[in-house]
Amino acid sequence: MGILVRFKDIMAANINSLLDKVEDPAKMVDQYLVNMAKDLAEVKKETALVMAEETRCKRLLDENQAEVQKFLGLAEKALHAQNEGDARVFLNKKQELESAGAGLNTAYEIARGNAEKMRQMHDKLVKDINELTARKNMIKAKASVAKTQDRVNKFAMPNAGRSGAAAFDRMEAKVNQKLDAANAMAELNQAPIDEAKALEEKYKSGISSAGVDNELAALKAKLGMN
Repeated sequence: MGILVRFKDIMAANINSLLDKVEDPAKMVDQYLVNMAKDLAEVKKETALVMAEETRCKRLLDENQAEVQKFLGLAEKALHAQNEGDARVFLNKKQELESAGAGLNTAYEIARGNAEKMRQMHDKLVKDINELTARKNMIKAKASVAKTQDRVNKFAMPNAGRSGAAAFDRMEAKVNQKLDAANAMAELNQAPIDEAKALEEKYKSGISSAGVDNELAALKAKLGMN
């Protein structure tokens, strides 16, 4: 009867205390229900056996007591019939039955105590299972709300709103840096300035400008605008 060894542990188990000790009650509540269902099935099986033993011991004890009363009555009848020898035989049998009855009574008391313990375990497990089943959805709902609140709290942090803008600023800075580097490389890749070539263009420009001035003066003279 190994289940009786666990009597103290099962009776001392506290659902609220067990749930408080685990980090994630939502995950553990289903496992607790599975474990309790297994315990309850074992307790029911053992309780039936112990109650049957209690009933058997009680029946034997009742039969013994009935036999004691029977032989006591026979002894009385023998005395009324003035058969003292017969009365002595009946009383001797009565005493034998009473001696056996003491052992039967001890066995019955033990069986009755065991049956009471099993019934207590059975009733407590049923109560705990019903309580935990009723609280299961509430526990899981609270756990879900807690996780959601954690996510909301992270986004509600002082710098959380700047995370996107800060990332954009960093990307813009990298682009500007690359553009500046490209412009500098383009400038370095330009051919060196040819001073003679530049002067050549200057004087060409000057000759063209003198021709325009002469033509403009001639046009003014023709129009009488001097």
